[in-house]
Parts: sequence; structure tokens; C-alpha cells
Amino acid sequence: MVDSRARQARTFLGRGLWGAIVAGTLLLGCSPCPGSSPPELVFVNGPEPESLDPHLITGQPESRLCEALFEGLVARDAQGRIVPGVAESWELSPDGRTYTFHLRSCRWSDGHPLTAAELVASWQRAISPKTASRYADLYDDIENARSYRLGRLKDFSRVGVRAPDARTVIVRLEHPVPYFLDLCAQPVFYPVPIATVERWKDDWTKPRHIVSNGAYTLVSWRINDRVCLRKNPLYWRANEVHISRIDALAVTQATTAFNLFYTSGADLILDKGLVPTFFLESLSRQPYFHSGPFFATYFYRFNVTRWPLSDPRVRKALAMSINKNRLVTRITRAGERIAPSLTPPGVPGYTPPKGLAYNPERARQLLAEAGFPGGKGFPRLSILYNAGQQNEQIATEIQAMWREVLGIDVELRNEEWKVYLGSLSSLQYDIARSSWVGDYLDPNTFLSLFLSGGGNNNTGWSNRRYDALLQEAAREATQKRRFERLREAEELLLEEAPIAPLYFYQAVLLYHADHLGGIGPNLLDHHPLRCLFIRKSIRNP
Repeated sequence: MVDSRARQARTFLGRGLWGAIVAGTLLLGCSPCPGSSPPELVFVNGPEPESLDPHLITGQPESRLCEALFEGLVARDAQGRIVPGVAESWELSPDGRTYTFHLRSCRWSDGHPLTAAELVASWQRAISPKTASRYADLYDDIENARSYRLGRLKDFSRVGVRAPDARTVIVRLEHPVPYFLDLCAQPVFYPVPIATVERWKDDWTKPRHIVSNGAYTLVSWRINDRVCLRKNPLYWRANEVHISRIDALAVTQATTAFNLFYTSGADLILDKGLVPTFFLESLSRQPYFHSGPFFATYFYRFNVTRWPLSDPRVRKALAMSINKNRLVTRITRAGERIAPSLTPPGVPGYTPPKGLAYNPERARQLLAEAGFPGGKGFPRLSILYNAGQQNEQIATEIQAMWREVLGIDVELRNEEWKVYLGSLSSLQYDIARSSWVGDYLDPNTFLSLFLSGGGNNNTGWSNRRYDALLQEAAREATQKRRFERLREAEELLLEEAPIAPLYFYQAVLLYHADHLGGIGPNLLDHHPLRCLFIRKSIRNP
């Protein structure tokens, strides 16, 4: 039965468009997972998750689920602030290099205790070259961790992390790291059930095998449909978890997601890309529309290992022929600001540099200097993007811009999320749509991406001076001098142009605040499922 909000939607959208949206939604399986109680909360999570292994994931949809299933030494609250997690307290040495974490009495979902030794073993797994975690470089600030990650050091006992007893973890850093606690809140730092992982190998995250320590356990996982979660009664603060059952829907089409929300098939949409942009202006006046800036950038990557993208003049020509204002006014339309830099504004004390501006004349000149006057002789490249209406619209618009300004034609290549991530990491692309959401409020979370050999570099670009600047920044004694080095590095990155920043994200969430609580505004756009609570059910039984 369709509720009153769905009837309002028909009027708001118009009958023709409403019919198309409903037709699209019927393609999505909307029945709850079998053999479990009905969900109290249903939310649209975006693409089908690539994995639920916290050491292997890279995307936001996976991160939301892993944060519900697992918990590290520290966690984040609804406002994005660091709060105690598995560690009930910690101390930092006077030299800023040694953390001593004191673990609380915690249990895994199968009842066995979570010990300091198991957490250290989990970190060893995450750093190990055999695991091939794309986030393993986040451990590089720990003493000798980088050498171990790269296979130069074989003896893990020389890495600066140890467990002197069952409830204590001591971490020794290479140098003071002001955001180290923020790193400890990342999924790659979560403990995993080592015995379960060793027994079931790649199948350990399947519902019948998985053991977790977070606020929720995994009930079932239906591919391209939903992941079903249930409250974990053994979670150390289970009394603070108010929703007993959650379904996370795998949806990539904005019209489908919006219809699910409007017909009470979902309580919450967390991803702006899943809100239809063609009526965003009208939608923004609705009481369930919530928006604000957050620490994330939409950009294009260039595969510099492929000719002619190996020529920085070509990369700069492509970047300088993109009219970013057209993208945010014609397509995204949620108040996004164009991105002159990779790092978004919002870090106290850091002013991002301004990179390559829109300059068609200079772009044509650079392309001619590279041997392609008027686009003559330029090979037919392709833009890779993951499935999604807005990604396709942006790629189509940029395709038109390059034809208009440079006289070149590029193809569009659309892949599902998992396939797209594989193509990106293996450099099986020419030009690729990308985005990055800051893991912590510091420019390093963006700039460290493009270190030589970084797990999330995904461009083939390498620059010794850039690497050195980031290393120098890490050793600076003051934040002011540290930011100076980081700014110099970002200037170099923008000038070399292995990427083309396009715009800074504007967070858009759809939910009824009088029905759903626990969502706090924060620049990291971080909304832990364990913090949510239902004021009043809005979905039909």
C-alpha cells in the first residue's frame, strides 16, 4: 500500500516521470532477507559491496557496513569525533611517539575474548604484502611498518607494535603523527578474527562463517540486493545500540533510490549521487532534504603509463579544457563548489593552492605543442566510470567539452563497482572518474594518495620531489611548517596533473528528522549506524 508521501510524490514529479521511476524500481528485489525478523531501518547504501573484509575494502558503501560489523581501538561518534572503542583509554608519551592503549573486556560475536595479541596479529595481516591491502600504507607512520609492508623487513617483531599483556597494546611511531587516532578509526586498523580468517580463507566474511566485534552481526548477504545486519548482543555497549535490525540496499540508480524512499521502502539515502539531480532545486525545499559541505573531492585520474597521457602537456590540456562551472550548474546542482585543488577547504590553518584553471586557448596550445594541433592524430581514448546516472552525465559533458575545445573524441566506458575498482587498481583504463572522501581532517589524507607506489595512487604517476616533500612534512616540528611542505607538494601535484580536480562534494541526505534520529552534521559526512535510532516507524508493515 502506498502512503501519503508517495501520493505527494506523484504530484511533485508528474505522472510520466513517476511511472518511469516506479518501473525502474520494480527491477529491484525488495523483499526482506528470509529467516530473520523484519528490519527496523532500511537505507540505500549505493553499489554492491566489493567485500566485507575491513582490510581489503576501499569504498564508502563497504566502509559503512564494516564499521557496523567491526570496531577498532577508537571509533567515531555521530559528529565525527574520535571516541573510545575497543580501547577504553590511552596515553601518549611526552615525545609524541609512543601510544599505550588499554583494552576493555570485549568479546567477539562467537563469545571468545578479543585480546591485545589478536589485535596485533590483525595489524600484521593488514600490513603484510600477502594481504595486498590498498590501505596498508596508512600504517607507514608506525616504526618499521613501511619496510615490512614493502617486504624489505621479514621480522614483524621489529615493527613498532606489541602486546605486553592481554589488555595492552603499545605502538611506537617513526615521528609524531597528529592524526594517528584518526587512522586507528579506519577499517584497515580493525581487528579481525584471526582463527576464522585462517580457517575459511577468502570465505571468512560469508554469513555462515563471519565473526565480528562491532555493534552488528551479519545475517545474510544477497548479491545486488541487500546486506542484512542484526544487533550484536555481545557488543560492549549494546545497550547504546537502539536499532535491532538493519537492511542496506544495493542500488546505483538515483530514480530507483528516490522511489524507494518516497514509497517508504527505505528510511534513508546517504549518498548524494543517489538523489535525482533533474529536480534537485525543488527537492531541496522539502523538509526531508538535508545538505551541507563535506571533506570530499570529485576528480578525474589520468593513467600516465599510457601514451599520450604520459606527456604532462596532454594531461594539462585535458584538465584546462574542462569547464567545471558547467558541471556544477548543469549536472550536480546541489551547491557544489568547483575544485581548484585536490584538498577541499575546511582544514584549520591550511589554504589549498589553486591549480589549473579553465583556459581553452592555453589548452589548445598545449595540445599542439604535444604534437596534436586541433586534435589531429590524437588517439581515441576512453573515460572509465562506475555505474551511476550522475557519473554518466558528467562523463558525457566532459566528452562534449573535449570535442568542442580540443577537437578530440573519447569513448565512454561504464563498469559495475567491483569491476571498476579492479580496472582502476590494475591501471586498465585511460581516464577514470574518481572521488576521495577524507578519512580525517588533514590534507595528508588526500595528498598521501599519490605517493610513489601508494595502494590508492592508481595513476602510475611517481615524483621523487613529491615523495620527499611529504616525508619532510611528516618530520616538521610545527603544524605551520608541516602545512607549508604539504602545500608545496599539492602545488607540484596540480602542476604535473596526473589528476584533474572537478568539484568539492556537497553532502545530501534524505530522511525525515521527526522519524529518524542520531544523524549529526560533520565535515567527514560520517554517520555510524550504531548511533541511529527510530523515533517513529515510517514504513509499511
